Amino acid sequence: MSDKPLLRLGTRGSPLALAQTSEVRRLLGEADPALAAEGAVETEVIRTTGDKVQDRTLAEIGGKGLFTKEIEEALIEGRIDAAVHSMKDVPTWLPDGLEIACILEREDPRDALFSNDGDSLAALPAGALVGTASLRRQAQVLALRPDLQVVPLRGNVDTRLRKLAEGQVAATLLAVAGLRRLGRAETITAPLAPEEMLPAVAQGAVGLEIRSDDERTRALLAPLVHAETTRRVTAERACLEVLDGSCRTPIAAFAESLDDGGLRLRALVALPDGSRVHRDEQSGAASEAAALGRAVGETLRAAAGEAFFEQMAQG
Repeated sequence: MSDKPLLRLGTRGSPLALAQTSEVRRLLGEADPALAAEGAVETEVIRTTGDKVQDRTLAEIGGKGLFTKEIEEALIEGRIDAAVHSMKDVPTWLPDGLEIACILEREDPRDALFSNDGDSLAALPAGALVGTASLRRQAQVLALRPDLQVVPLRGNVDTRLRKLAEGQVAATLLAVAGLRRLGRAETITAPLAPEEMLPAVAQGAVGLEIRSDDERTRALLAPLVHAETTRRVTAERACLEVLDGSCRTPIAAFAESLDDGGLRLRALVALPDGSRVHRDEQSGAASEAAALGRAVGETLRAAAGEAFFEQMAQG
């Protein structure tokens, strides 16, 4: 065969990003034997601004788009054919000429608690330090336990678990999906039900972004599209888009498929200190996922009021 790969994938270089890309490659090879051949699929690791800056929170350095910007630039320039993303890191507004063409089947979307001081948030000692860089997690922790202290904690899974082991914090929270993909699920102290900790928008879902006019790549990725996950993520991202959330706004949204073929969406928006939490839950037809997401987003936006979002935008 030609030395030129049939497909070039771009990804971040974290262990989780590489594990996700490896899964994409495996699925591609199963769907098309030509893509299973040695050299058929090439991976290019691209370091993003979000990876380079580890001493500040995402809100301080500009938001979640910093995990996708450089990869999208490589896509626009034609250096790669598809970008592999954790969908929770992808802003609702994509650069002109790019689109999410494929979303894989979702992994477990829940958050997981890690602690040596209790097997639930309720069991943590009064005043305990909880480490997380996520304002969504921070707001929900403090809404449940206003006596706890939340401190910033960034880094990959190993870095955060090391800081926990060293006693820098009493507890931390990580996504179950990432731990499962890294083969680390056995280290979880306790998974948190959505009723206790509503997940991030699209948490546990992996998406592939392509150039909108690249029909060849779209066709190669088509067998990997998971319709149910796509509908759920569509609802969650439509809700987020209405809320116009930045990394300064604690927002959570979680869509579930119902037995009758419908879709249920639960979402919340909160102040970072957990003192105000607005929640909404609605159900609708799965075929109207985007409309359902917009309806929930509009309900939350009206409940919180525009002054709330202006306050969040100002940090």
